[in-house]
Formats: sequence, structure tokens, C-alpha cells
Amino acid sequence: MTSLGGQFSARRPGDSPFTIRTEVMGGPESRGVLRKMSDLLELMVKRMDTLARLENSSELHRAAGEGRFALDRLPAGPGLMERIQAIAQNVSDIAVKVDQILRHSLLLHSKVSEGRRDQCDAPSDPKFPDCSGKVEWMRARWTSDPCYAFFGVDGTECSFLIYLSEVEWFCPPLPWRNQTATRRAPKPLPKVQAVFRSNLSHLLELMGSGKESLIFMKKRTKRFTAQWALAAQRLAQKLGGVRRDQKQILVHIGFLTEESGDVFSPRVLKGGPLGEMVQWADILAALYVLGHGLRITVSLKELQSNLGVPPGRGNCPLTMPLPFDLIYTDYHGLQQMKQHMGLSFRKYRCRIRVIDTFGTEPAYNHEEYATLHGYRTNWGYWNLNPKQFMTMFPHTPDNSFMGFVSEELNETEKQLIKDGKASKMAVVYGKEASIWKGKEKFLSILNKYMEIHGTVYYESQRPPEVPAFVKNHGLLPQPEFQQLLRKAKLFIGFGFPYEGPAPLEAIANGCVFLQSRFSPPHSSLNHEFFRGKPTSREVFSQHPYAENFIGKPHVWTVDYNNSEEFEAAIQAIMTTQVDPYLPYEYTCEGMLERIHAYIQHQDFCAAPGPAPPGTRAPQSPFILAPNATHLEWARNASLAPGAWPPAHSLRAWLAAAGRACTDACLDHGLICEPSFFPFLNSQDAFQKLQVPCDGIESEMNHLYPAFAQPGQECFLQKEPLLFSCAGSSTKYRRLCPCRDFRKGQVALCQDCL
Repeated sequence: MTSLGGQFSARRPGDSPFTIRTEVMGGPESRGVLRKMSDLLELMVKRMDTLARLENSSELHRAAGEGRFALDRLPAGPGLMERIQAIAQNVSDIAVKVDQILRHSLLLHSKVSEGRRDQCDAPSDPKFPDCSGKVEWMRARWTSDPCYAFFGVDGTECSFLIYLSEVEWFCPPLPWRNQTATRRAPKPLPKVQAVFRSNLSHLLELMGSGKESLIFMKKRTKRFTAQWALAAQRLAQKLGGVRRDQKQILVHIGFLTEESGDVFSPRVLKGGPLGEMVQWADILAALYVLGHGLRITVSLKELQSNLGVPPGRGNCPLTMPLPFDLIYTDYHGLQQMKQHMGLSFRKYRCRIRVIDTFGTEPAYNHEEYATLHGYRTNWGYWNLNPKQFMTMFPHTPDNSFMGFVSEELNETEKQLIKDGKASKMAVVYGKEASIWKGKEKFLSILNKYMEIHGTVYYESQRPPEVPAFVKNHGLLPQPEFQQLLRKAKLFIGFGFPYEGPAPLEAIANGCVFLQSRFSPPHSSLNHEFFRGKPTSREVFSQHPYAENFIGKPHVWTVDYNNSEEFEAAIQAIMTTQVDPYLPYEYTCEGMLERIHAYIQHQDFCAAPGPAPPGTRAPQSPFILAPNATHLEWARNASLAPGAWPPAHSLRAWLAAAGRACTDACLDHGLICEPSFFPFLNSQDAFQKLQVPCDGIESEMNHLYPAFAQPGQECFLQKEPLLFSCAGSSTKYRRLCPCRDFRKGQVALCQDCL
């Protein structure tokens, strides 16, 4: 058996792993600090050697016989040695970082001593107005974060200016510095074409292990491997020879990190919510199948290492250019990146995509506006392009619809399911006992017509909230839950959880989904669950997507407070025959198609800024439709270069007072498209619609552009980040940009591929 102490002894030259470093360091304080580190490490190594020897029985007896060690004072075991080894490694890492800091400092001192000290006054340059203020800040606060010393700051004026001109960008370059070395950008890697993948074994390795959440995600990915492979084949045929550059993508699942609490992993086996993990598993699979390079992190330490975060408290930029084209994360990960990337967060935030289940509306996203107008919440105010937020369902057109997948059945499987259905069997949607509380009335009515099954988690005793007439299977693995759905006639929800994947899985397996209608609708104004979320959206049922995009006969939405309506719905459902149904956008192919389009066309780093005041507007590309109800893109008008979705799909309508653009577009069978707002943000658009504007004002308001009644005044949007499909007021008729969409793929217009 190889002792841990022996392994350490083989690695260290001389008496201490820090001996050589302490000799080359400058300054008595540095040498003293490292000498203490060296002594501490030596003590730990000696004790580890002793422990390793004591594992051998002969060594144990000899040690006891000689009375050299009190075994009861030093608990043995591999766990202790692993902890000591980890501590020793941390000490070694600290020494390396201190070594780097001091070398930076020595190098800087040598440059300053070359007669350049008099050239380190803060320059007065109108191109760098913040330079002198930043130098003042550095004088007072440079010791507040070790990262400044890591980059060579040592309290001298020269070190401040070098840092502020070469690491950050607040000061002009110093003329006596080697600008070739400091400004040389790394050569971009040659572009590689992305190739569809069908073997997911390497992805399963990348996902790691050790957490129940990761185990769940890997099982799901493995179960869907064949469907992903078939979907990739279909999409490849559809795209033909379209060139797709391979992107380097970092996926950081922030809610699974220990620093965020990771409340999900311990609850995977206890009936906790799985929707987020379902979506993340499918996102990883889609990105990998599309052929992109992936790096997956579920810890803060991994994130810092992959980003190149310098040692310290997160106030400095990254030590290297960001090596990733895109970063997919969640709100927890977004906060972690902001805390540790310093100024680099602002520089690279355009590459971030935020997986956001319930959506973030523009009014909550714009920090200044949210603060001034009461829209600030714990989750908003990031000043991102709203399309960078990606939702589970297409309920917020201001954001991008990411989605997830459900199992797609072939015709043979569908027929087998239809033949095997039990006409009087219902499954209740709700794995936690609290969801069943107070539902005895509904369950009693349902029990008159159907045998009721539940999948409520319990450890030893049956949950008292579940009535005795319910057959509770306990928490089921996903394949067994699917089999239960394939037998059932009805899948019934009791109002919570909101907008999960289970109803779509039930409908895909031939169930009818029955859910409650909310009156009044649930929102952040009246319901605790939505309070604090960055959206004003009103939810009229447990699963609005199922109600609005699928509907009868697959989905029935009724007032559960009306017993007669509830019972009548059950009676009607028993005589209704439905086939298994899955919307295309929730198939593997649909999700691949959507994410491919986003990666190919969404570029928030190259978005043009607003035109400066006084700029002459180009000739209007709009014409009034023949029926004089809306604007269309003129056929002879040149297309906006780089616009996606393509501008010719735009249709502009003036909504009724009190109507949001989201609803106004749906009224015409279209989807609101916020990227088209800049085309409409002009007086010309109002004139073409024959709107009598007595005055034109430009202000920050998430309802603009809009026409105010009374007053006959037209308002334009001053802040591009506030263009919003959501939001309404009885005071305004909003000018709304709408577009068409592909059948079964609401996120993409007809020509978006």
C-alpha cells in the first residue's frame, strides 16, 4: 500500500515544497508568510506519513510499544488524510498565487526604477474622462481586493496607470510601455464546421456525476438518444448545405451549485420539481447534437477556472479573453458571473443566454426604469437584451422560447396506446402531498366516475392528504410514470405546479388534461408564487400553453369552484376519444431547429445602437395594407441588412386601448416580434396608419411607441431595451409589430430558417 505521506515526500525537493520560493521572494513580510505556510505544510505531511505507517499493523504495534504516539488523540482513516491532503493542496495553491503577485510586483518595480517614475502622472485626455477619478479610487482602495496585486498593482502611481490602461480601459496607454506586447490580441482559432452528432456517450461523461440531479438528467438524456439521433438526421436533410460554424459553449447550471444552496438535488428522490432538470438535460443534448463544443460546470470553482477569474474578490477583469462564444446559465449563474468577472461581465454579457422559466419582461430588465417605476425585483434589472432570456413555454415573446422535449411516438406506438387505454382511469398531477390538501371535494366527484391514481412521495406512512380511495404508487421513475400515463384516460391538475412538462407528456401519451381556470387570474399582484418574479403576466389557468396552443379535445379548462361544470367536464371527457398528440415545437427535431436558428442568427454583441439625434430617417419601407387596417413591408423596399427575423415578415397594427401587443397580434393570428419595434419607432409609421398626431414626444416607457387618447399625442421609445410586447394601459393605443410563424413552431417565422 502506497502511503499518502510517501507520495508527498516524492514530490517535494529538499525539506519543504516552499523552500525555493521563499528564497527568491522579495520582502521580509512575504518570506515570513510563506515560511509559516511551509512549516504548516511540513507538519501536516509528517502527520500524514505517521498515519500511513500506522495503517500497517507492524508499524501500529511498534508505535504503541514505543509509546511515541497517542492514537486516541489522532483519529485515523482515509477521510482525515484526504482532508489534510486537500488543505495541503490549498496551501500550495495559495503559495503559487502569492508567488505570482510578488513576481508581478518585482517586475513593475524594475520598470519604474528605470527612470520613468516622473512619467506616471494621471494624464488629462478627453477620450478617457474617468481616468483621474479611477486613479484616485485606486490610491484609496487598491488593497481592498488581492486581484489588483495579482495584476501588479503595488501602491505606486505607475502601477495604477499600467493597470488602468492595460488590464482595464479607463486610462490611455503609457507611451513608454511596450504597446505591441500589451495590445496584441490572441489570434482567433480557425473556424470549424459543426457536424451533427448521434452518439451521446461523450456528453454523458461531460455531465459529470455525484448529484442526484445530474444522475436524473443523464438517465433522461440516455433514454432519448435514439430520438435525438433521428431528429438530427431530419434537420440535416432540411438544412441541406447550410454552413454552421461550431461554437464553443459554456453551460453553467447555477442552481445546482453548492453556493446557491442546490435545493433541487436532495429533492429529486422525494417528489421535488423536475421541470428545470428536464429542460437543462434537453438543452445540453440539443447543443451537443448540433455539433458544438461544450464545457459543463455545476460548481463555482469550475466556473472560475473556465472563465479565467483572477484570485481575489471579483473586482478585476478576467486574466484572458473569454474562450467561449456563448454561455448558457440561469439567474443564479448570472449572479455568480457578475460577482466574479469584474468589468469583463459588462464586456461579455452579450454572449450570455439565461434560462428563465417564467420570463423577464423589459420593464423589469432595465435597471433605471425598474427602479424609478416600481418594477424592481430580486430577479430583474440586468440590462440585457430581453431576447437573451429563454423560457420554458412561448408565453413571453419579448424573450426567446427555449422549451424542452417530450417523447415522440410512431404510428405503431400510438395505436398500441389507444388499444391499451383504461377508459375509467385518472392520474392526478402532483407528487407532493401539499398539492392534495383541500381537494377532497373534487376527488370525491371524480371518484364516482374513475379509478384515481396518484404518485405522491412518502417515506413510511401514507400521506394523510391522499384519500383512501386513491391508489398511490409513490414516487415513480420516469419510465414507469410514462407507462402509467399510457394506461390512463385522464390527467388532472389541481392548480399547481404551474407550467410544468408533465401535462405535455400526458397529452403525448394519449391522456386528456383537465385543469382549473383561475378567476381572477394569478399574477405577482395577488399570488405569492409569482411575487418577486420579473413579470406582470396574468396566468388564467394552471397551464396556459396547453389551454391556448393545444385546447380541446386534448385540454379542458373549467372552473373548479363550480361543481356542476367540473362534473359535466368529467362526463364529457369519458366519451371523448383522443389520439396521442405532441406539438412539433416540443419534439427533438423542433427543439434542434429552434436552437439552431438562435445560434445561427441571434447576435446581441453586434446590435446597432439608436440613431443619433438629427439623423435623417431613410425612406419609409411601409405601405398601408389594401384594407387600411395595418402596415406591411413594401415589396419594393430594400430589406434591412442583418435583420432577423427577416423584416418582410413584419405586420404593424395599432392595438385597441388597454390591449397589450402580445394579445393584439394574437387577435390577428400573429406573434408579436419585439426586434421589429425599431422599424416602427418613427412619426412616419403613425402617419402611414393615418393616426392624427398633434405632437411627438420621445420618452422612456415600456408601452411606447403609442398613441395617447385623449390628447392626440404620439410617443416614441427613447430606450431600445424597453421595447416591449408586454404591457398595456387604457390611456394608450400601442403600435405593435407582428409576424407570421411556422406551423407548430411559434418561435420562428416562415422564412426564419
